[in-house]
Amino acid sequence: ILMLQFAFLCSAPQLKGDEGMYLFNDLPGKVLQDRYGFEATEAWANHLRLSSVRFNSGGSGSFISSNGLVLTNHHVASDTLHKLSTPERNLIDDGYLAKSMDQELKAPDLELNQLVSIEDVTSRVEQAVDADAAPAESAKQRRAVIANIEKESLDATGYRSDVVTLFGGAKYHLYRYKKYTDVRLVWAPETEAAFFGGDADNFEYPRYNLDATIMRVYEDGKPAQLKNFLKWSSDPLKSGELVFVSGNPGRTQRIFTVAALKYLRDSRIPYLLDFLRRKEVLMQQFSLEGQEASRRARDELFGIQNSRKAYTGMLAGLQNPLTMQNKQGREDALLAAVAKDPKVSGLAEAWPEIAAIQKEKAEMLGDSVSFRSSLFGYALQLVLLAAEDQKPNEQRLRGYTDAARDSLLQSLLSTAPVYDDLEQVKLADELSRFIETQGADNPLVVQVLAGKSPRERAAELVNGTKLGTVAERKKLVDGGSEAISDSADPMIMLARSVEEEYRRLRSENERIAESERQAYARVSETVTAIEGTGGYPDATFTLRLAFGEVKGYLEDGKEIPAT
Repeated sequence: ILMLQFAFLCSAPQLKGDEGMYLFNDLPGKVLQDRYGFEATEAWANHLRLSSVRFNSGGSGSFISSNGLVLTNHHVASDTLHKLSTPERNLIDDGYLAKSMDQELKAPDLELNQLVSIEDVTSRVEQAVDADAAPAESAKQRRAVIANIEKESLDATGYRSDVVTLFGGAKYHLYRYKKYTDVRLVWAPETEAAFFGGDADNFEYPRYNLDATIMRVYEDGKPAQLKNFLKWSSDPLKSGELVFVSGNPGRTQRIFTVAALKYLRDSRIPYLLDFLRRKEVLMQQFSLEGQEASRRARDELFGIQNSRKAYTGMLAGLQNPLTMQNKQGREDALLAAVAKDPKVSGLAEAWPEIAAIQKEKAEMLGDSVSFRSSLFGYALQLVLLAAEDQKPNEQRLRGYTDAARDSLLQSLLSTAPVYDDLEQVKLADELSRFIETQGADNPLVVQVLAGKSPRERAAELVNGTKLGTVAERKKLVDGGSEAISDSADPMIMLARSVEEEYRRLRSENERIAESERQAYARVSETVTAIEGTGGYPDATFTLRLAFGEVKGYLEDGKEIPAT
């Protein structure tokens, strides 16, 4: 997350706190001018956009020097710190400082994205999808046109090109990114300094810590030369100052209907919490095997615990009766207005359609053959890549198109270490879960286990595979479908055995997602017609802007000053 400080005090009267996740191609210029007297010029917006960075590992950062330095949070960098650590060099515990550029450590698979441009491609996407097509067919048509748009953009510009769905499917924007794939670690503090307060405090209370890490991007083996970066200000923030936050928030769901929220409350989040608690215990038990085991499991355990806490908070909010009452009240008022307006009355069918879709989603909870291990993940990606490469670009699965290929290979050919002992524990637990969700007599379960217990089968697969080496994965990438068909690697053979079921489940999920997307597009159209535009869409892990005043706050009835 980036913060910009402007050295002027606002003389405006006390206002409600600002909020927002505004698109950089639709900034609230009038609001900023009227409320704060600030002019968001095109030059200012372009500078901020080009100074902002997205991490493919999940998170945001900013360029902070002309020679490629990038500032981000320690928790954003922890994935890379974990992958760069060894038993002899524990970067998570001990931190790191490169005293010269030749000591900067190259990240094994990190990709940083700088947003170069945004283009509205809504009309082209909509025109390519037949209005009367069944959801499964319209999903294929939409996937095809998006793949073509992305490939044309990549071929024309060389930039990473992603078509992003906005407003639940009412808008489609093409985001072009400059990619930096040579990223090196410069400095990271010890985790005790970066994570003060520990697990119990990191969500619940303000943190007084050094949650920061500095990296550097390189081009052609040299530090990248940048024109746009944020300069450090030595002046402290003052009460009433206007500040901006530029970053890539993950996901929000303001557009969700009451039925969708009930699905989250009663089905989806309870399922996820059960899953996360299981994985948390698994990682904790593995960590008890020794100091090295604890180091190997630490980053994954941290992610699991953060997710568990986040979903616990979400569920608490959804279980508060006032949440649903307020949402239901707004929805009732909206539908009452729709019934009176003949221009949009036909759109009311979207709400019962979404309710029916939630039941389909609930029935599919737990259906998966992904098995959530790095080695099996590599195997499945290799099997899918070989098959998808045989198809025209527009017919390929999302993530396997020409536009996505470089990023896919960056992940698939990662030099990050793979730990067989941890992989074995994770895969054994996944195979056990597979039995629980599908039943021990399920034919695919019987085929996957091959007459062995989950622990025995996981040991056989992990000990027998060669996919832990980059060279073996590259050989299979280069060999294509023939190499995959001829491979006797047990992990590849397992991936081939579940490929059909994986594709079936993915196709079914895409059909459901397409039905939901079409329904939410009508919801968005209705809301805009009745209430006017909401100003910005839900978060989609794309660059957004928020702003507000520096203010104090109340805690236990006591005023806490801003400075």
